[in-house]
Amino acid sequence: MRFTEKYDKMIFGAVSGFLIPVLTGLLIWLFSSGNLTLIQYAKKIVDTNITTHIISLFVFPNVFLFLLLNRFDMLRATKGVLGITLAWAIIVFGVKFLA
Repeated sequence: MRFTEKYDKMIFGAVSGFLIPVLTGLLIWLFSSGNLTLIQYAKKIVDTNITTHIISLFVFPNVFLFLLLNRFDMLRATKGVLGITLAWAIIVFGVKFLA
């Protein structure tokens, strides 16, 4: 079984599409927070009213993951990434218009 066949599953794409933004957020916090804790950093983001911008920034690497999986013709995994990215987009719209 080839690598692409082994990981060409919708669940792999969905988990990857969820974890990549979370890891991106943690990396951004790590390099830009100064000496703030994660809770203080999140409060600062909410207080400055840039929550939707930050969430969108976290989700942006999913585009590269989508294109990479598409390039390797892993279409089932690509569907998972797309589904989770759409879920992130719904969260962004919910935060923007309901909060």
